[in-house]
Amino acid sequence: MDVPTLPSAMKAWLYSSTSAGLEKNMYLDSSARVPPAPCGDEVLVQVLSSALNPADFKVPEMGPHARHLVIGMPASPGMDFCGRVVTSGPGAGFKPGQLVYGCHSMPMKFGALAEYLFISAKLIAPVPEGVSVDDAASLGIAGQSAYQALDGYVKEGDKVFVNGGSGGCGIFAIQIAKHMGCFVAVTCSTKNVELCYRLGADEVIDYTAVGDVVGALKKKGIIYDHILDHVGLPSDLYFQCHHFLRPGGVFVQVGASALTTFISRVAWPSFLGGGKRKYVIFFFKNTQNHTVKLGELVQQGVLKLQFDSKYEFADAVKAFERLRSGRARGKVLVHVANSQGTSAVVNDFLFQ
Repeated sequence: MDVPTLPSAMKAWLYSSTSAGLEKNMYLDSSARVPPAPCGDEVLVQVLSSALNPADFKVPEMGPHARHLVIGMPASPGMDFCGRVVTSGPGAGFKPGQLVYGCHSMPMKFGALAEYLFISAKLIAPVPEGVSVDDAASLGIAGQSAYQALDGYVKEGDKVFVNGGSGGCGIFAIQIAKHMGCFVAVTCSTKNVELCYRLGADEVIDYTAVGDVVGALKKKGIIYDHILDHVGLPSDLYFQCHHFLRPGGVFVQVGASALTTFISRVAWPSFLGGGKRKYVIFFFKNTQNHTVKLGELVQQGVLKLQFDSKYEFADAVKAFERLRSGRARGKVLVHVANSQGTSAVVNDFLFQ
């Protein structure tokens, strides 16, 4: 098996500004700087596929301090990836040519929409046999977020309500909650009802048909043990959740379209009409054990990836436009390397 060698330059999508949106400032550089040689437990990876997440543009767009002080400019977007090990530091424990997957904990200078990146060995795992590169590349941020928002909160027999079942995190949350033995109810639009049922949802609330989601939930009574909110709407969902979330249940805010959603739900006291159930703002923790667990669930057929669309490297801007549209039904993925690796399973790499 040929092990890729590191050139003096690489192709990479870069940005230095996010004015009017990150994707409007992205440009493809054919002679971008290659990441520095790995040391310690660092691993240099040749990227094959990368799945996009809203945080890829939301974090850089938080302001110049996030871009210049935290990330460093110019930078390549993208956190989730699957690729091949090129070389590694003495404490990494990975071999050249080995297929690995994982994600950065936050947007980085050397992101996944580039031919190469480097990352700590503690944040990646070997691709399980039989798992495709594209599937492995899509597990990082959204998969771990869904797992962490459920693990430790629910038990077999619990009823879970997922607000936003067809998005990047929702497709994982449905399947993981079902694997944990839970009854799962979700919201989605009419066009995604069939998808959510196919992923395993027991009940689907079509918000475009129902209109008043909170009213529909109130009619069901206090039946849910846990709530995941990926949307932040309706605005009164948390404030009214005591009508359908059991005492002791937790309302986990995984995502929202506006920062004000988090602020208002935290700041508004219950005696003035605020929420009367425990409110938790989800914070992502990049954990190798969870990365491994998700790969095993895919290998076992428990977790099935749902892709909205797949783009070639030259069309990365279009991929971001699709992600930002809010209409994606599942993961938006970019093929970084033009090779059979983007659709082959691990055996094709190890024994070709």
